[in-house]
Amino acid sequence: MKEKLRQTLASEGHEVTDFGPASAESCDYPDYAQPVAREVAAGAPTAVSWSAPPASAWPWRANKIAGVRAAPAVSEDEVRLTREHNDANVLTLGARYVDEEQANNLTRIFLHTDFAGGRHARRVAKIAQLEQAPGRERP
Repeated sequence: MKEKLRQTLASEGHEVTDFGPASAESCDYPDYAQPVAREVAAGAPTAVSWSAPPASAWPWRANKIAGVRAAPAVSEDEVRLTREHNDANVLTLGARYVDEEQANNLTRIFLHTDFAGGRHARRVAKIAQLEQAPGRERP
């Protein structure tokens, strides 16, 4: 599925870098989340991750990198809102939860939805502030 999504994005004129894995064998998602997140933090505009394990696990690792706002989504509304409200720059899709057609549709929505700014910019700025603070926030 990842390869089909990569081909679709490339055919639509998007620059695509595949960080792997290259097979369907079991792998450790942090090994792939970190280089993708570092690329996005360094200025790559957006990323899409397609994984067999639940996509909700992938953002935990990616979001450890300052400047990365990774979000899992399985519906059009989730994708739009995570871009409009959270300025998400990484979309994670779980192969167990979306098929090829849905993945293509959700990816298009992600790539063509802009951040709304306004009150949402204030919230995203607070997240960025937390990323720069030493230590961890505690309840």
